[in-house]
Amino acid sequence: MATDRRALLAGLLASPLASSVPVSAQGVLTEADADRALNDLLILDLNIVVDAIKTLDAYRQPPVVPGLIFLLRFSPAPNASLLGLLLGITGDTEQRGWFEWMIWQERHPEIVPTAGYVALKSGVFRRIDPNFDVFLKPEYLRRDRTRIRFEEVTWGGVRKDAIPALDNLEMIAAGEAVYLRDEDPVFGVSINGDARAYPLRIMGWHEMFNQVIGGVPVTLAYCTLCGAGILFETDIAGRGRPFVFGSSGFLYRSNKLMFDRQTHTLWSQFTGRPVIGELAGSEIALRQRAVTIASWSEWRRANPATRVLSLETGHTRDYGSGVAYRDYITSPDLMFPAEVDQSRLKQKDRVFGIRSFGAAKAWPLAVFDGGRVINDSVGGLDVVLIGNTQGQTVRAFQRDGRVYEMGDEPGTLISDGAIWQIGEENLSGPGGESAPRVAGHVAYWFAWDSFLGARSELYEG
Repeated sequence: MATDRRALLAGLLASPLASSVPVSAQGVLTEADADRALNDLLILDLNIVVDAIKTLDAYRQPPVVPGLIFLLRFSPAPNASLLGLLLGITGDTEQRGWFEWMIWQERHPEIVPTAGYVALKSGVFRRIDPNFDVFLKPEYLRRDRTRIRFEEVTWGGVRKDAIPALDNLEMIAAGEAVYLRDEDPVFGVSINGDARAYPLRIMGWHEMFNQVIGGVPVTLAYCTLCGAGILFETDIAGRGRPFVFGSSGFLYRSNKLMFDRQTHTLWSQFTGRPVIGELAGSEIALRQRAVTIASWSEWRRANPATRVLSLETGHTRDYGSGVAYRDYITSPDLMFPAEVDQSRLKQKDRVFGIRSFGAAKAWPLAVFDGGRVINDSVGGLDVVLIGNTQGQTVRAFQRDGRVYEMGDEPGTLISDGAIWQIGEENLSGPGGESAPRVAGHVAYWFAWDSFLGARSELYEG
């Protein structure tokens, strides 16, 4: 039925535009007329939709482009009609779908949408989930109040909290975790000697936990789409109590927008900064903590006293190995649009990245093939990285001019003939010497490039 309706509408639109075009009282099409036409493209009435397309065809001004791109995904009108309008207005000659036009829009920040764009987009989102209203207050969506372009915010296909964060976690002893296989990857965290493991087979379904580890309130924000699990401290000076985060259901450049439950501000999972909402004008930035991806056997060997997340999460999911996002992880393609420079790496190649000391640098995970120690620097400060591609495992530490190489025993390094022990929070050397851990995380290249791009180095050694 829907196909027949689209075919009929396409046929009508292929006819000469003979019917009258609604105009303002001054006899000239205005932006308000264009906004009404954009809204009319959501109405299930052939005549109204045809008139709306005629109005937009007559108006032909760049501010309607963001609205048309948004409607490519949500309007019942044939995409061919909307694409024809987009090509006519932009002068572009390449036929694209919504995915490609979103990338085009990312490349054209100079195009400012019509005055009614925010209401149009917010209205559609509220119809998807009325609970989205807490994120879509008009005063927070003004162009001068947001840290990101609202045009690039997309719906991730789920409602608010449909990917439920884990707030009341049951942790069990390593020996009780009989559900885990040796090769299962885990997020490993150790703070003040408190070591804990969070299997990706569980976190893939929840993408976030809020917990106190070693006396420090933290959240692990895991964006499965960009392959990045980032650990943030949530206690901010002057805020009174730690932030508690959830998943909003929205994305920006294929990266999840999380939200804090105190103010319902939207935050970038990748940068740890508020981007839309009450806190968007603040200078708040969540501090990163070190997190390690490792196989369960490797993490348990290095941290025998670790506790691990129980399967008793309070939710019903298939927590089998490799179940969550299996098709996406094994595909070279993205699920949602994001611009990426693939001249150096493919978009879903994994990198390990550090943002510290006023600089950023990424190391392709492939350079750690077979296990490797890399002596390098970030922002002029020396670091040493110990990694292995097989487990996506990389740990980084400050090295203060020392040069390290792999030790003869597992978990050791050698510098100037002295043996150093690799810990989760520091390197321990002779005479009580210590080198602190540097926070970093694994991510797909497209995400690192999208958010840090020109401001980041890429290791090519």
